[in-house]
Amino acid sequence: MNFKTIIEPFRIKMVEPLRMTTPKDRKEILEKAHYNLFLIKAKDILIDLLTDSGTGAMSARQWAKMIEGDESYAGCESYYELEEVVKDLTGIKHIFPTHQGRASERILFQIVGGPETIIPNNTHFDTTRANIEYTKAEALDLVIEEGKDPQSDHPFKGNMDLVKLEKLFKENEGKNNIPLCLLTITNNSGGGQPVSLKNIKETKELCEKFKIPFFLDACRFAENAYFIKIREPGQSDRSVKEICQEIFSYADGFTFSAKKDAIVNIGGLLAVNNDELAGKIQNLEILTEGYPTYGGLAGRDLAAMAQGLREVVEEDYLEYRIKSTNYLGQKLLEIGIPLLTPIGGHAVYVDAKSYLSHIPPEQFPGQALACELYLEGGIRSVEIGSFMFGKNDDAGNFIASSMELLRLAIPRRVYTQSHIDFVIEVFERVHAKKDKIRGVKIVEEPPFLRHFSSKLALT
Repeated sequence: MNFKTIIEPFRIKMVEPLRMTTPKDRKEILEKAHYNLFLIKAKDILIDLLTDSGTGAMSARQWAKMIEGDESYAGCESYYELEEVVKDLTGIKHIFPTHQGRASERILFQIVGGPETIIPNNTHFDTTRANIEYTKAEALDLVIEEGKDPQSDHPFKGNMDLVKLEKLFKENEGKNNIPLCLLTITNNSGGGQPVSLKNIKETKELCEKFKIPFFLDACRFAENAYFIKIREPGQSDRSVKEICQEIFSYADGFTFSAKKDAIVNIGGLLAVNNDELAGKIQNLEILTEGYPTYGGLAGRDLAAMAQGLREVVEEDYLEYRIKSTNYLGQKLLEIGIPLLTPIGGHAVYVDAKSYLSHIPPEQFPGQALACELYLEGGIRSVEIGSFMFGKNDDAGNFIASSMELLRLAIPRRVYTQSHIDFVIEVFERVHAKKDKIRGVKIVEEPPFLRHFSSKLALT
């Protein structure tokens, strides 16, 4: 439909109240949370754009499936329903449910990782990188150069740099230290940018040439497929499901957080074709997650996941999803907020480095902006920059992230246009005083994934 108004392709039949807070309340709350929005209680948030992971609203059909969930410990019917849906969509041979995506990552990289091992990717997300590095392996990012430029208009900025990948393969040929190549679709850390079908196919071909298994981090596979449909020549007449099936046909396996494109509140998948690897995964899953036909989930969760995977490839839903995210991005651009463009599917990314140029990377401009949005309007967002990915070298010198971003992740089927218009109004107020925003510094941090629990202070 070519109407100017974007309408939600669903009706609302249950509501959840939101708590209104005063500026004084929010100042006290933020100080008590040490300027880390992860440490703020959800009841103190008005509009929560921290993540789209597990924060979506399930459909009536998903809730109905939860009632049907089979809670048998072994061989539950809900698992076989999920397996049928996943195999139809992906064609992958061995399907293992897990309690969430990072559990799939932990199992996989505990088996294939280790010292001297290299795992190339377009861009690793935070939990992926952490699970790889925990095994003493190297997580290597090889996204194309356009993917590092917030203002580039390349339609597939998530693409793997095939020249750099081939160079890596040649330099390590015969060492058996690259157990697999990973490709994240869409590229979350790079602004939710999609990967083209051509690049997926060519990455697979390169992996085959060097006999390296090709895996997908498939958290937002349906959104990536929709971008292929609307942006890639020759794909517009194909269904999203057909594109998804071709994407997975190139993969030897995948990790998946069902909390994204299965539109559920908990769950994940680990899938592989290799029989030997599947045996190792099964043994480790039984040890740490549960029996392979439930994998740390209730039967009702498996049933809801299966239904969500049916719904996520519906094109009315995906059109609404992409257009509504774009609506927020275009309005922010009109205000004068610099964004990473083209605008992605699950989130809008503010170029905080450009926007708050008076704040140096070591004072985390993205985190400073996140704090200001909360103070002004109770909005929670997340920094994806030097607070999340920056580090110090062996001499203690600060190494900044390649980009300083603020992510506004849109939960699926949760907020209406009036909620998003409120977010835009808050940005207008922040924009009027942006030169007065102060940076932040870390005063206490853990050894891994510091952005989840570090304590900060104003500079």
